[in-house]
Amino acid sequence: MSAATKPLLIELGTEELPPKALDELATAFSRGICDGLAKRGVEAGLDEAKLYASPRRLAVHIPSVAVNQPEQNLERRGPAVNAALDANGQPSKALQGFAQSCGVTVEQLEKLETDKGSWFVFRAVKPGQPVAALLPEIVDEALKGLPIPKPMRWGDHDYSFVRPAHWLVILHGSDIVDGSVLGLTSGRKSRGHRFMHTQPVHVADADSWLDAMTAAKVLADPAERRQKIRDEVARAAKETGGVPQLDDALLNEIANLTEWPVAIACTFDREFLAVPPEALVTTMETNQKFVPVFDADGKLTEHFIGIANIESKQPSEIRKGYERVIRPRFADAKFFWDEDLKEPLASYQDQLKNVTYQQALGSLWDKSVRAAELARIIAARVGVDAGAATRAAALSKCDLLTRMVGEFPELQGVMGRYYASHHGEAKDVADALDSYYQPRFAGDAIAAGKVGQVLAVADRFDTLAGIFAVGMKPSGNKDPFALRRAALGLARTLVEGGLELDLRGSFVEALELLPEAALAAGLKPGKDGKAPALDAGKRRAVLADELVEFVLDRLRGYYAEQGFTTEQFEAVLAVSPSSLVDFDRRLRAVGEFGRRSEALSLAAANKRVANILRKQAEEAGAVPVGTSVDPAHFEADAERALHAALDAARADTVAPLQAGDYAAVLTRLAQLQAPVDAFFDSVLVNADNPAVRANRLALLGQLKAQFGAIADIARL
Repeated sequence: MSAATKPLLIELGTEELPPKALDELATAFSRGICDGLAKRGVEAGLDEAKLYASPRRLAVHIPSVAVNQPEQNLERRGPAVNAALDANGQPSKALQGFAQSCGVTVEQLEKLETDKGSWFVFRAVKPGQPVAALLPEIVDEALKGLPIPKPMRWGDHDYSFVRPAHWLVILHGSDIVDGSVLGLTSGRKSRGHRFMHTQPVHVADADSWLDAMTAAKVLADPAERRQKIRDEVARAAKETGGVPQLDDALLNEIANLTEWPVAIACTFDREFLAVPPEALVTTMETNQKFVPVFDADGKLTEHFIGIANIESKQPSEIRKGYERVIRPRFADAKFFWDEDLKEPLASYQDQLKNVTYQQALGSLWDKSVRAAELARIIAARVGVDAGAATRAAALSKCDLLTRMVGEFPELQGVMGRYYASHHGEAKDVADALDSYYQPRFAGDAIAAGKVGQVLAVADRFDTLAGIFAVGMKPSGNKDPFALRRAALGLARTLVEGGLELDLRGSFVEALELLPEAALAAGLKPGKDGKAPALDAGKRRAVLADELVEFVLDRLRGYYAEQGFTTEQFEAVLAVSPSSLVDFDRRLRAVGEFGRRSEALSLAAANKRVANILRKQAEEAGAVPVGTSVDPAHFEADAERALHAALDAARADTVAPLQAGDYAAVLTRLAQLQAPVDAFFDSVLVNADNPAVRANRLALLGQLKAQFGAIADIARL
């Protein structure tokens, strides 16, 4: 480190920050500090900047930050030269005003020449400031840029933040940077663990801060704290003889709730294991932030692990507290379970009539009836038991009215499966009540069973059709009905489940089941303030097109993640396959074709053919392009060879094309590269003889159609 640079440490101490927002706040704070330094041209090792965060602090450490800001070259652009001078070459009032605002005379301004004209400019060199003088403003800017939807106020001042702020440390090397932020004056006194180190923490310099925090029982590095939690959980799990379940979401939340995590192994009464494990796990993880423990066979045990934010001399007392607090929650879950089992799941169907789904779309009963009819139609088309699919759809919303789901909404579907199984519903029906919600999140699998897949697409067809019809489709970042997720789930289930359905046709059927009030609800009033008269058929057609486009837009990202290019996706989209399963087969064939050596040449040839045919169609008085080719009009060997090669390829690809083996079709068509190249090298398409020209255009039309049966190869 040079003498002109010093390490920088900025720490803001607060009341406990929201655990689910802490990571985002810390990242944004670090980025804001680095951006503030960069914007002011301060030399700093920003690539080595390290963010720190714990429940009571946000901090940034940068190993090397210049002591002084370099000279600043200022440039302000004024009026254009041609507008700033009058006919006599005298400065206009605008130019005089600009010079005055810069503190100079017109003669001291310079001219800037660009390819778009000339402008008057003011240029000056401003001496750099000490970085210490800039830091308070940089910190203030960074804090104002944090993603805080609802800042709070405290005391009798005007400033606000996500939580009340209590201390501020800004050290440049060993020097305190004078300044105030959020009413706090910077110093070198930090604070340690709330309970285990109540005295102020003296920070000698920026580089010693992290060690000082550790000595004060604060693990300020989030990564170190997460690893400590993993190690502690593994240690405690050995005491139970089980396997802990600690996913990333729970780990992150625990890490953002603790500064010095210590694991405590605990137990609960075995009688509670009679409750479905998902309910117990949800209670432990969501409500108490406890880690459940399973046996070697994956069954939930009576053990769990709590993470204390203190190194207690009496861990048994903490254990008792954790066991005491979990008991009433488990008792509630057992009560809900026992009470819900007294009535079969189907008994809730009538009650669905009293729960509004959406005003124009009716109740949850109405939605389940529509989904059942769609499930019946879809099941018959894809070879699935229509009775099972219809029964699953009829029961699909019933568990929403149970006590358990009322307390734990995240268990919808899961509890439906348990209740249906308990009351003797068929296994595929019961499983579908849970799996049709899949995929629930990014990376989740689709429903495993076919009945679940049918119900998944039926319910999503109805959801998307209904919400689009009433005019509540997503806009910008707003998607209150999670329609983007529903559309991707629909598309993935169709593709990965191999369900051959006409996408647009299915949406039309879903729209036909909606009440006309729903179709009318989405019509926008005209200039007179009145809604236009409803043409139901036209309205459904427009909505179906919008819905198909919406679903296909979701597929772009899905396939991009798998390595397919935008050009490949657009090439298949151009031929509008009716089924997403068919779309998938075509896209994979195009992807495979794109790796062949012939692909580039044939794509260019197809593009050339498309341009020739389009130009021919646009020209006034052009020779009409037919579809039949007459060998009698051939004049060149190259066109005879292409015609023969095309006929042979057409004959060879009939069977694989009918079977949907598009990869085989494109592999065969790749053999046309040589005759196609020879044709364009030696044949003039626009021959003087109209009959010859028309015949050659028809040959090219057949070539384009042959490739176009799979995708628009020209787009590659």
